[in-house]
Amino acid sequence: MIKKVLIAEDHESVNISVEKTLEELGMTQTDYVYYCDDALARIQKGVQDDQSYDLLITDLSFIKDSRVQKISGGLELIPAVRQVQPDLRIIVFSVSCIPSTIEMLFGQSDIDGYVCKGRNDAKALKEAIETVAKNQRYFPRHLTQKIRQKNVHDFTEYDIKIITLLANGMRQKDIPAYLIEEGTKPAGLSSIEKRLNYIKETLEFTKNEQLIAFCKDMGII
Repeated sequence: MIKKVLIAEDHESVNISVEKTLEELGMTQTDYVYYCDDALARIQKGVQDDQSYDLLITDLSFIKDSRVQKISGGLELIPAVRQVQPDLRIIVFSVSCIPSTIEMLFGQSDIDGYVCKGRNDAKALKEAIETVAKNQRYFPRHLTQKIRQKNVHDFTEYDIKIITLLANGMRQKDIPAYLIEEGTKPAGLSSIEKRLNYIKETLEFTKNEQLIAFCKDMGII
């Protein structure tokens, strides 16, 4: 359940709009800050006081002014927050809708939702909050369509096995010994690397982390 929410946004009008959306969902314990440093400080204090936030809604871009900041934007704020409160749910609310950036945030920063600012963004943000409250991820529609288009690879049992091992924390170089022990072929490191590279090329990924996140989100592993 989401009760306490922190909004990190440097435009007051957007803050008011987000607060209104939260109120419509019955979430009245909301705070907002204009700077990323303040957002991190609020989250740190919440953890220390045993009054942690349930959700962070943050922009990616923050306008620079006379106040010097250690954290200049959402891309730096998210991993910093994860170190303080790993289980905090995070929704990015940004004008940027670059698929590679969004996929990176899901794959590497483990965000829970992404909403693009624009037409019908209040409705989309409401949907995102409701989805995240159910412990599910919320993808922007244009990215969902892209994922569906990319879901053209027919994952074999072998594919699922090696990706699952990676997802469970096993290093790629250690997988051959595991496969040899259980009698799975091909078990050579070169074969594993080639297979992973083929899957990533097919799905237009560059890193194993992106592939793992995709497989989790699609229910493949």
